[in-house]
Amino acid sequence: MGNRGMEELIPLVNKLQDAFSSIGQSCHLDLPQIAVVGGQSAGKSSVLENFVGRDFLPRGSGIVTRRPLILQLIFSKTEYAEFLHCKSKKFTDFDEVRQEIEAETDRVTGTNKGISPVPINLRVYSPHVLNLTLIDLPGITKVPVGDQPPDIEYQIKDMILQFISRESSLILAVTPANMDLANSDALKLAKEVDPQGLRTIGVITKLDLMDEGTDARDVLENKLLPLRRGYIGVVNRSQKDIEGKKDIRTALAAERKFFLSHPAYRHMADRMGTPHLQKTLNQQLTNHIRESLPALRSKLQSQLLSLEKEVEEYKNFRPDDPTRKTKALLQMVQQFGVDFEKRIEGSGDQVDTLELSGGARINRIFHERFPFELVKMEFDEKDLRREISYAIKNIHGVRTGLFTPDLAFEAIVKKQVVKLKEPCLKCVDLVIQELINTVRQCTSKLSSYPRLREETERIVTTYIREREGRTKDQILLLIDIEQSYINTNHEDFIGFANAQQRSTQLNKKRAIPNQVIRRGWLTINNISLMKGGSKEYWFVLTAESLSWYKDEEEKEKKYMLPLDNLKIRDVEKGFMSNKHVFAIFNTEQRNVYKDLRQIELACDSQEDVDSWKASFLRAGVYPEKDQAENEDGVQENTFSMDPQLERQVETIRNLVDSYVAIINKSIRDLMPKTIMHLMINNTKAFIHHELLAYLYSSADQSSLMEESADQAQRRDDMLRMYHALKEALNIIGDISTSTVSTPVPPPVDDTWIQSSSSHSPTPQRRPISSVHPPGRPPAVRGPTPGPPLIPMPAASFAAPPIPSRPGPQSVFANNDPFSAPPQIPSRPARIPPGIPPGVPRRPPPLAPARPFF
Repeated sequence: MGNRGMEELIPLVNKLQDAFSSIGQSCHLDLPQIAVVGGQSAGKSSVLENFVGRDFLPRGSGIVTRRPLILQLIFSKTEYAEFLHCKSKKFTDFDEVRQEIEAETDRVTGTNKGISPVPINLRVYSPHVLNLTLIDLPGITKVPVGDQPPDIEYQIKDMILQFISRESSLILAVTPANMDLANSDALKLAKEVDPQGLRTIGVITKLDLMDEGTDARDVLENKLLPLRRGYIGVVNRSQKDIEGKKDIRTALAAERKFFLSHPAYRHMADRMGTPHLQKTLNQQLTNHIRESLPALRSKLQSQLLSLEKEVEEYKNFRPDDPTRKTKALLQMVQQFGVDFEKRIEGSGDQVDTLELSGGARINRIFHERFPFELVKMEFDEKDLRREISYAIKNIHGVRTGLFTPDLAFEAIVKKQVVKLKEPCLKCVDLVIQELINTVRQCTSKLSSYPRLREETERIVTTYIREREGRTKDQILLLIDIEQSYINTNHEDFIGFANAQQRSTQLNKKRAIPNQVIRRGWLTINNISLMKGGSKEYWFVLTAESLSWYKDEEEKEKKYMLPLDNLKIRDVEKGFMSNKHVFAIFNTEQRNVYKDLRQIELACDSQEDVDSWKASFLRAGVYPEKDQAENEDGVQENTFSMDPQLERQVETIRNLVDSYVAIINKSIRDLMPKTIMHLMINNTKAFIHHELLAYLYSSADQSSLMEESADQAQRRDDMLRMYHALKEALNIIGDISTSTVSTPVPPPVDDTWIQSSSSHSPTPQRRPISSVHPPGRPPAVRGPTPGPPLIPMPAASFAAPPIPSRPGPQSVFANNDPFSAPPQIPSRPARIPPGIPPGVPRRPPPLAPARPFF
């Protein structure tokens, strides 16, 4: 039944396929298979049925195989078949197998000769087969029939090439003996994808249908039209035998008898027939699989390594083990604390390069967002002067004051200090939100245990909220402390004596045109499409103007906009835009840029918008206020034109500006320290030292460490995949040690396949009784015209005679059948009249002719 190593090899390869398909995964391994290629009615189906020992393939004229059939033959003590598309059903009646193949073919291709590249997968278990995997492909045809498209020939060839182009596929080229071998489409296609002939095995069928007096011995001995792997001859049942229900075993016995009794084949009968073809294919497949083992092992090992890290934690996993649950709980809480601290304090491993997170965002709140909120609360100059004038007048009452009152200064300063509460509390809220987001990001690793993740988030978030109250109380206390005592002896305070002198200097300082406040890219968002649409420019903001350039080299200036009478307003983000927008406009209703009353400036994020707004505030460009407030401010500003009052207002204005700057500096320094101490550091300490105790008190360990269904399924799938890969590697190791390779045959001159596209010599059907010169190698020279050569007596294994050159007709143009591609064709250009086609040209040899079987 074939070599023992092969019988063990193919089931292992099938195990590789089943190991992955059983878990719903593709192993991505190019496993070796044997593709059966040939023309219509070449005998492909008969060869396959002889392997199985049963009639199970559709029969008929024309194109019958219209979908590829992947046939796995598996040695088994019982005999049955099963399809992949109905795997649960076992077919013991092979007539039903044929009907199922026909029904499945019609389901995809229709009933009128259509074709499809979608394969049918069939497994046949039988004690009468060797372990082989074959692909039966549609026969090559030239003329479309039925529903077949006009390019049916090219479609079938493309379909065949898809299967035989794989380097790991062996090609079984089936050619009938009564056909010109050099015109074999199967050999031509095989030559295209396998030019070295390493993967091609020739099969010659219908040897019993050759014309009387001819044989295919030279072809089967691989002397004429040679292939590197050679040819094997088989004799199949005829259509009459099939219709008469001739038993396949009887047909195999008749095939054996044919080769033993035929004078041209009896000396090589042990190398002919279906049983020898099975053994040869097994050995060729053994060699091919062994050659593929290094690549298979490499692919499996790469997949195994990719799973190693994830599977490591699942090895020796027992879901209900309390020891494992306790250990896992401790490890996860500890890892959560480490991850939280790394995100806050920063770490070099697993750095997020896409966005800011954790401590980096909190740092941005401390040093960009909070200062912006402080700047935003500054008064407009007119509002501040009006409040100072009201304070001075109210303090003097009915009297006209001669000196600038200190109480007016303290009243204005205290009012300014109270306004610090809102941005400070907002800063705390922003930090809390970032802390909660960080907690959620860190608990993502606990997703395997939903209850543990939920409880951890709840406990830590509750603690953060508790710390929120204490932090806000402490910050409000700081502000109350600043408000309780106005320290006019502070070293940075300008004092009353310098207030009047500094007013002029401050005004000059604010007006330095080359004092750059900010640079960066912004997009002018409201330029019409007719004028080029939105464009990105490099903006430079100074104390006096806003300029934009083509690029950051600042060589080509596009425009310079003075900051006088400019205000900022918010603009809603466009429906189709992902940018954040704010606008600059002129309070005197003048065009800001060209014909635009306002220019809309777009940034990629809201943080960038807030940062630019803070920069504009430092340059004296304030947000838009209600129109009623502006009108009221104008009226009150013109209430008094008293020069003495103006001097007093200017003095107090400078004193307030100096002292508020001192307070802002102090608050900007103390806010991050207070939040870090009372909230962030305390939260880190709580996670490290108290979180585990809170978790134990909130729920029992079993409920906390209960796995989610998704995680259990993922773990099972991963473990199955891991063990399947390891099993596949063990199988490959077994194959390497239990099989032995046979040497590859040496190369042969198979250029005749390529030359057949231009001309194909007509085969010489030599008489059986002809003999050849001794010791000469097969002649491959071109034919020459002339009389036939008289052969010399020699042994039957001698080389064929030198053929004569044909006339103008193609060398292989003859349509006379022959059993297999003869050695070197040697038919004359024209057959003289009166000589029947079956009679040989040459005179009979001295030895008596052998009878034809």
